[in-house]
Order: sequence, then C-alpha cells, then structure tokens
Amino acid sequence: MPAIAGGPMSVIGKAQPRVDGPLKVSGKALYASDHNFPGMVYAVPVCSTIASGEIQRINTSAAEKMPGVRAIFHRENIGRLSRAAVNHEFGANMVRLDETRAPLEEDVVRYYGQYVALAVADTFPQAMAAAEAVKVTYREHKPYVDERLAPEINHKVESERGDPVTAFSEAEIQVDQTYGLPPETHNPIELHASLALREGSTFTLYETSQGVVNHRNVLAQMLGVPKENVRVITKFMGSGFGGKLWPWTQSALAAAAARQLDKPVKLVVSRRMMFQNVGHRPRVQQRIRLSATRDGKLTSLRQDYVNHTSILDDYHENCAEATPFMYSVPNLRVTSALARRNVGAPCPMRGPGAVPGLWATESAMDELALKLGMDPVQLRLVNEPEIDEGLQIPFSSRHLKECLSTGAEKFGWSKRDPRVGAMKRDGLTLGWGMAACTWIADRFPCTANVELRDDGTARVSCATQDIGTGTYTILAQIAAEKLGLPIDKVEVVLGDSQLPAGPLSGGSMATASVVPAVLEAAGKGIDSLLATAVSAPGSKFAGRKAADLEYTNGRVHARGEPATGGIPYQDFLRMGNQQAVSGRGSSEGTFGLATKPQFSSHSFGAHFVEVTWQPEIARLRVSRVVSVIDAGRILNPLAGRNQIEGAVVMGIGMSLFEETSYDPRNGAPINSNLADYIVAANADVPALEVHFIEYPDTKLNELGARGIGEIGLAGMSAAIANAVYHATGVRVRELPIKIENLLP
Repeated sequence: MPAIAGGPMSVIGKAQPRVDGPLKVSGKALYASDHNFPGMVYAVPVCSTIASGEIQRINTSAAEKMPGVRAIFHRENIGRLSRAAVNHEFGANMVRLDETRAPLEEDVVRYYGQYVALAVADTFPQAMAAAEAVKVTYREHKPYVDERLAPEINHKVESERGDPVTAFSEAEIQVDQTYGLPPETHNPIELHASLALREGSTFTLYETSQGVVNHRNVLAQMLGVPKENVRVITKFMGSGFGGKLWPWTQSALAAAAARQLDKPVKLVVSRRMMFQNVGHRPRVQQRIRLSATRDGKLTSLRQDYVNHTSILDDYHENCAEATPFMYSVPNLRVTSALARRNVGAPCPMRGPGAVPGLWATESAMDELALKLGMDPVQLRLVNEPEIDEGLQIPFSSRHLKECLSTGAEKFGWSKRDPRVGAMKRDGLTLGWGMAACTWIADRFPCTANVELRDDGTARVSCATQDIGTGTYTILAQIAAEKLGLPIDKVEVVLGDSQLPAGPLSGGSMATASVVPAVLEAAGKGIDSLLATAVSAPGSKFAGRKAADLEYTNGRVHARGEPATGGIPYQDFLRMGNQQAVSGRGSSEGTFGLATKPQFSSHSFGAHFVEVTWQPEIARLRVSRVVSVIDAGRILNPLAGRNQIEGAVVMGIGMSLFEETSYDPRNGAPINSNLADYIVAANADVPALEVHFIEYPDTKLNELGARGIGEIGLAGMSAAIANAVYHATGVRVRELPIKIENLLP
C-alpha cells in the first residue's frame, strides 16, 4: 500500500482541481431549490411587521380565494410541530438548532419578520400574492434593539488564573480599551431553501444544510416521526458560512405543509428574510485590559465581553476561544454576558468566537506595542508560550513564530517606518499593520464507507456535505492515495443522511474528521479484497493466506515481490463473482469532550496588511495582504489557498463595510438587501499572497491535516485597523471602519 504519513505521496499535497468542477460549470450540479417534482407547489411565509407584541387576528379569507392557492397555514391548522430536545453531543445522535421555538407555535412575536403564516399555491407568483394578501392585526410593543451593550452585567467567568486585578493596577504600562463589532449577516449566494416530500410517514427533504445528519434528527423530532423516517439531501451548496449549520424554521414549515397537502412543497427564503429569519453574527462589545513590563512581557490580560442574543435563545459568542492560550501571561481573567434584544436568533458565522475575539485582543496588542515603543511582531514573539497556559498541557503543534518571521520577511516588514503617516508611495500615505491568528483544530465523529468495484473504480460515501470548500475533492484525494488509484477512478458520494454518519461542515473540522475514517475504510476494503484473492475460484493465490499478499497501486501481488508483476484487483472480484468489496471506517471525535485532552490542538498564522490613504479625497483601500498559515499538512494547496483568500476577502468586508442596522421604531433590519448591505467586491480586493508552512500534526490524524476554512478570517480586522492607524493616526475601535472616523 502507498505511504500515508511521511514519504512521497502521489495525490496528497498536490494542487488538485475540484472533481465536482465540471458539474458546476456545466449546470449539472443541482442545489436544493433546483429540484422539481410532479405536482410540486410553492410556499411563501408571511412575516411579522413588528418585532415585539402579539397576534390578535389573522384574516386569510381574501388570500384563500385567490387563483392557485392551496392553503393558508397558521397556528390553528398547520398541525403539530414539536420543539426539538436539544443535546450538545456531536455525532449521529446530535440535535442542535439556534431558534428553539417551533414555527407558528404561539401568537407572541419576538422579532421582526417572524413567520406568522404560510401561503401555499400552484406557482411561486401565486404564493407571493397570497402571502401579501394575508392581513394580520397585532398588539404592538416597543421593540428593544438598542445597539449599546452594558459592559458589566451578570458576567460569567470563563477562564481565570493568577491575580489580574492586582497585576494590572501595579503595572507601569497599561492598555484599557473597548472594542465593538456590529451585527453581520451571512450572505451566501445560495438562499436558504427547503423542498419537502412526504410518502406516508416518511419525509425526504432537499436542503441547504451544513449538517444533514443533525438536520434529519431535528426534523424527525419536530415532525414526531422516527429519525429513520426522515431523509435529508444536500448534494451541493452555494456556501453557508455557518448560517446553514443548523435547521431553521422554514424547513419544518415546508415539511408540515407537505404533510397537510400530500404534495411536494418548495420554500425558498427571500434575500430580505436572510436578514431576519436565518441567523446572523451578533453585536459584540469587548473591554480589553492589558499590562506589561517595560521589556514587553505581559503581566495581565482581562477580557470582558457581551454579545446580544434573541429574547428566547441563549446564543453565546465564544470570544475567549483563543485568549487563554494565545500568549504567555501569568494573570488572566475572561468573562462573558448576554444582552437580550428583539432580534432573530444569532448563530455561528465564519469564525465564531475566535474571529471577534481576536479583533479585540490583537488590536489591543498593537496599542500596547505603541505604548512600549516596541515593534508589534517583536511584542508577540516575546510573549510566545511554551505550553497552553489555559489548560496546562503541551501544544500538539505550534509554529506561530515561523509564521511571524516568514510573514515579516515576505512582506518586507523590516522597511516599516513606525511613525504615523511617514510612509509614502505615488502620493499616497501607506499604513502597515499586522496581527496574529489562530483557530481550533479538532475532529467530529465520522463514519465512512469505501468500495472497490469490479470495473477498477472505487466509491467513497459519507453523510457529510460539500458546502463549496472542496470536500468532494479531499475525499477523492484521500481514497486515491490510500488505494493507489488515479483520482478520476474514485467516485465520492456525500450529502445524504442515509449514508454512513459524517461530520458537520463547520468549525473547520470536516477535513480532519474524515481523514481517519476514510483511511480505515479503505484499509478494510483492501483487507476484504485480499481475502477474496485467496478464495476466488481460479485465483493464482487460491489456498494461500491473505497475510501473504500485498496490495499496491490497484494490484495484488505476493508479499515482497514487485507490484508491477501483480494482478489488477478487479480481476479477483470477477473471479469471485463479486461486484465489489467494501470496508467501513470510523473515528471518534475530539471536540466538546468533557475529559481534559492530552494536547492543545490549534492552527496558527499571521496577516500582514498594507493600506493606502488619500486624505484629499478621503479614500482608504487595502492594497496588499500577505498571510502565512501553520495548518499542518495541506492536502490540496490549490483549494487551501482558495480558502484563505476567500476568508481574507471576507475580512476586508468585515473591516470596512459590513454592518446590519435595525430600525429602532419597528425592529426591522434596515439594509436588508445586497444594495444597502455592502460586501467586498473585486475592486476592493488586492492581489493576495498566501504561504503555508507545513508541519504535519499527526496527533490529530494520520495525515497531519488541520482545517483552514476560518483561520484566514481570524485576525484580519485587527491587522487592517492597525494598518489604518499607522497611516492616519486614528485608532478605530468600532467596526466597520468608516471614512467619517478618519476625517478631521
């Protein structure tokens, strides 16, 4: 068999184009809303026009008489939809969602846009017209959407060591600042969509889901059927960014309507609904207090943060995910709190926790470097820890120093003039800033199946999903490497809850999770093949022991003999009259375990950013980015670089443009469209330079690979804000950075 850990590899580590690329560019890849079935009808939700109050009356009479209308569903006639019993285990029995209230459960309205009814008609325009014709009378209360978050209310201690209060008060060098982050809305190109079919007590849902197994479990509970009676399919996704991790209420509504009408029901969430019904990154406010000695050694770190959440749901934005281990500091205290608002439930958004957390802590580190008169890179190097001081365990692999030094070299950091506004080029003022970054490296439980087929191909199947990040390609590469087959001989089947239970596509953990399961499944498939080779009638190895044989690059041969003289494996399947042999592999998860781990596993990196500032016309642009990432072995550098580049672009949007605003009068998201909610476009993005330093982390999995989907966003906002200060002398502590912040 080919080598896996160490030694040359034929597929792993090579730039591999997406195996699903031809399907996407030819239009053959079907997304959830692309599916159509005979007799299908269309559903459009009726959304509340208040953010706080009660429904007094729903008048459906006019809507029900309109052409093509099949039904107007509301609380009285939708049928029972139960709340799912949430659990926090990860794996085949996981049940997680962010809005715990079942749709149409009661007459209380708690956020603008909350679904209050559902119009179903033969065509989408008819359903739209019917939804608009439904008249709802409310008893309205003043909504609470205040963006100001109290800094010190009912804070929960998340991590603590030493005496940070005394250390801070006695320190000569101090930083004490508050950093804000507004609500951000996920805006993937593909809208959330649910297409539900019912056959008896069995439901099939074509979904936009980052976790088909969890989605199945949640919907089974809400519909009151065994989970074996629910099938969730997500073959392709136009990105999710965390907003599609858990089911949202439109899925249960589509299934309930299909149950009532006995017809396939398609429900596609509108772009406006994306801003109110399917989650967002919450507003976060963080107070950071740092103290240090004159030579830059940290003596204390305090982080007190609060994030807004919905009235009913306790969404916690874990801003302290990276704080306890990022730097060496003897005295530390981190606290968190929630602030309830009349908004829809927040949810994970690409880089939940560490991304907003590092925005604040890495900005504060830059402010500390200025007070010390110290280079920001050197300050981070001086405070490099030997172990994870939060857990008091060693790192499985940590190469932040190399990221910092490599990034500084590639960027030309030694040429930086630290004086504000001192660097010029072509009449523009340059600003250079940097920040370090990190992201958790863990695994979810995973099961996979690998088949070796009699036509010389292989099939890999797993109930995970490809959300646009290249999971189809990664599984094909892993199987091709283990089996010694060309990658075009490997078929990958994903996105179906009936397959062996696979991981969520979240937390940058999908790749690390599938590696051990697929490798074990392929190994067991080879074992089954060798057993066939010694038992098949007419085999030259008949009567020998399987242990006497080897499998190399698709051929079976006697142990110790050259593989070139071996026999193609499919010949033995035909001799044994078998279409295929298979193996199933599984691996345990490491994330969320109650037991203390042996190692602290994380990826690390550094971003170096150049901005240009033209005060005459008040134009600020990001002009150069160099990112250096330590993420273990990079299985596919083409896809890996794409992931970091996409995250950096998202970081530019987060830093300069993105902000969801709520109308204080009615709680409505004001800029609920892609004309008013600004995201980074091509003109905003410079050429991006990405470098990987590869130190395989074999304590995490056999290939030493860690996830990279989110680390490219971590630290980016701080690096940009630090560069803006260097150019303008204005320290912006509330994102996004606006031109009015920089004007005299």
